Amino acid sequence: MVMSVSIDSVPARSRSVLLACAFRPFFLLTALYAMVLITAWLGVWFRGWPLTGQAPLLHWHAHEMLFGMVAAAIAGFLVTAMANWTGTRPLAGVGLVLMLLLWVVGRVAMWLTAYLPPIVILIADAAFFLALAVFAARVIEGAGNRRNRVMILILAMLLLANVLSHLGMWWLGPAWMQSGERLAFFLVVLLMVIIGGRITPAFTRNWLMRRGRSTESIRSWPMLDHIAVGSVALLALAAVFNAPGDWLSGIAMLAGLSNGLRLLGWSGWQGRSDPLIWVLHLGHAWIVIGLLILGAGLFVPDLPQSAWLHALGTGAMGTLILGVMTRVALGHTGRELKLPSMAWLIYLAISVAAVVRVLSALGWLEGRAPLMLAAVGWVVAFGLFLVLYWPILSAPRVDGQDG
Repeated sequence: MVMSVSIDSVPARSRSVLLACAFRPFFLLTALYAMVLITAWLGVWFRGWPLTGQAPLLHWHAHEMLFGMVAAAIAGFLVTAMANWTGTRPLAGVGLVLMLLLWVVGRVAMWLTAYLPPIVILIADAAFFLALAVFAARVIEGAGNRRNRVMILILAMLLLANVLSHLGMWWLGPAWMQSGERLAFFLVVLLMVIIGGRITPAFTRNWLMRRGRSTESIRSWPMLDHIAVGSVALLALAAVFNAPGDWLSGIAMLAGLSNGLRLLGWSGWQGRSDPLIWVLHLGHAWIVIGLLILGAGLFVPDLPQSAWLHALGTGAMGTLILGVMTRVALGHTGRELKLPSMAWLIYLAISVAAVVRVLSALGWLEGRAPLMLAAVGWVVAFGLFLVLYWPILSAPRVDGQDG
């Protein structure tokens, strides 16, 4: 079982560098799968490729983006971060291989829906989330790390969302499927708000301190933080119970405004000269934009749902995933926190993809060309990460330490 294998059980000399810490293989898989999914989706959408099998077209796409690509990024970050939070050794070696295999098995099952029984697909796909939640509980509870118990709950809820999605996809109908997908979607937003709310102001403050500059402008207010996080958590709950659109929009408006004020307090403009800093603020700006577009449904009832979905999906998730991966890959391999040459193009490409996709969803850009441009921007962004960061993620730490 994944949870019972320790790094100590595998001799250091026999471990591959890629298996020294979870962020290495999972970040590479995130980038690779992000490219494969969007390329395949263009084939499905424009050429009618029969890739989705028995699964409904749009729901297969949403499922694999959330429970496949985004889940790999979450695993890479959280499994690595939990070791830092608790002072324990990171998952590595055989244990990490088993975790990776569970993720791969789930993806294979979702690509073979035309050939596998639905119950097999459900079990194969849910096993990864079960293992991840149990592993998190074992590490966090074992260390008595109360502050991060919420991560166990979120991972358990992601497991529930995955099961709901499958129940709806194969047996219980679209309402259940949509509840599962929306629950997962807002749980990911919640993770970004919680984790980002910790690292973005902290990294900005540290960056200013290293340059001998004042950090007084980096401000946070506990009550505002509670509202910003709590309102997004309410959105996730509303998604479970398939709340009416006005309820979702009202909660989203509160979430957008509170997270916008929170973002302003972090004074991101002070780090505008460092892409590794401003990209995190940009990702949070997309969270605010997406929530406010959803909230605007109170005043513009016919606002396309795909607009806020892609602002939060392509914009916030795409930008923050790439922002965190490009930074963590440097810091956790002992390298200087300086973006590699040409890597700024990663942020440019994902920004083009997000802007064009949202404008297309709003109907301000029409036709296939904007959709193709957004897809190309997405593929280029993750492709550049794969090319530029493969040498970093596949090489030993430059400081000689483990991990």
